[in-house]
Amino acid sequence: MPSPRLRFLTHLRHLPWQCLTWGCIGLGAAGTVLPLLPTTPFLLIAAWAAPKGSPRLGRWLHNHPHFGPTLHAWRTERAVPKRAKAIALALLISSWLTLWLWQSAPGVLIFTAILFLAVASFLLTRPSPRGVH
Repeated sequence: MPSPRLRFLTHLRHLPWQCLTWGCIGLGAAGTVLPLLPTTPFLLIAAWAAPKGSPRLGRWLHNHPHFGPTLHAWRTERAVPKRAKAIALALLISSWLTLWLWQSAPGVLIFTAILFLAVASFLLTRPSPRGVH
């Protein structure tokens, strides 16, 4: 049985990964309702960090009924479901239009347009998971 000091040091080593995972899960969840905050990148980071901090947390995330299938498709095929692509594109467009309606600075509009076009291009070039329509 490991000593209390060794268990404490092991816990400290895993703590940053757990904080990163929970923080990204929280940001991803917030991104489902906030138009300027993306969901998928935060969940992908959480899926990457979770097993490093807590194998149990990693299993929970990958077996989650909502997030699990998308994470599995990404992990095995580097694929993004069509529905996720459509939602992401709609959010990108609505986010940019919100910035435009708020009369953001031209530099902000140009930068976000380039960034959003790059993200949209990346998403549209990812395959859809096999067997999912």
